Parts: sequence; structure tokens; C-alpha cells
Amino acid sequence: MEDHKIIALFGERSEDALKVLAEKYGRLCYTVANGILSSHEEAEECVNDTYLRAWENIPPDEPQKLSAYLAKITRNLALDRLESRKSLKRGGMLVLEELSDAIPSASQDTLSDEIVLKSALNSFLQALPELTRKVFLGRYFYCMSVKQLAREHAIGASHVKILLYRTRLSLKEYLEKEGIVI
Repeated sequence: MEDHKIIALFGERSEDALKVLAEKYGRLCYTVANGILSSHEEAEECVNDTYLRAWENIPPDEPQKLSAYLAKITRNLALDRLESRKSLKRGGMLVLEELSDAIPSASQDTLSDEIVLKSALNSFLQALPELTRKVFLGRYFYCMSVKQLAREHAIGASHVKILLYRTRLSLKEYLEKEGIVI
């Protein structure tokens, strides 16, 4: 079923919306949550929480890309759950530490700085070759391991590491060129 039809089901408050959502995007949400939490049970809970959050927010939200909307909800829920476990050095948070040299600290950002950074990141990502973009997003948005990325894209783990390293360097250079201080 197409995304706009699923969103219409949410607008009608039809419970079929949740069934279709689970069938179409359940695996994606689980992959995101499990990549961060490394726990089947917690990932399943996160996925269910994602469905609840979608039910509560659609409408008034009408996402243009439902998969990205759900992945973002799942990611945020999983990161919140990870933080509440007080194990910040495991899983997804360690992955995000890799970017600390390329992206300014969120605690230093004002709202306008965040908007500028988001716009710059989107421009940077759009300019990347498809494989590089997929590997970068897989690692830093979906918190996938290097092994998972290598397997998914049929490349070696060392190739993944090199792509990530070079992309982080390019991102740092790009942000500095855009006047964003690291």
C-alpha cells in the first residue's frame, strides 16, 4: 500500500493503518532499534512505541516520506531508551562519538545554528555518491555495525571503514567551508 493511503487510514483513525504500517515498515523500525539497543526485546518495545507515537501524531503530522518519519521516531525512542539504561558507551552512542570531530556539539547550538547545520548536512549528503551516502547514513543514522554495512552492500569491512573515514573528513571540510565551527 502506498504511503499516502496509509496516512489516509490514520486520518480515518482506522486500526488497519497500524497493521499495514507494521507489515510495510516493521522490519525497518526493528533494524533501527536493534542497531542501537542490541536487544531483541527492547527493539520490539521500541517498534511498538513507534507505532503508538505515529498513531498519536498522524494527523496532524502528514509526513512526506513515511519511512524516514518512522525511522526518526524509532531512532529517537531507541536513543532515549539507551540513555535511560545509563550505558552510554555501548551501541549507538559509541557510533555517534565517531562524528564528534566532524560535527559541532549539540549542547553549544542555538536553534538557528541547528537549522543551518541541518541544511548543510542535507546538502552534503545529497552531493555524496549513492553508496557513500547509504553507508554513512547506515552507520550514523541507523547505527549499523561495519560488518552489517559490509554485508548489506557486498563490500569489505575495510572498504566501509575507509568510506566512513573519508566521508567524516569531507564532512568536516565541508562544514568549515560553510562557516560552521566545529
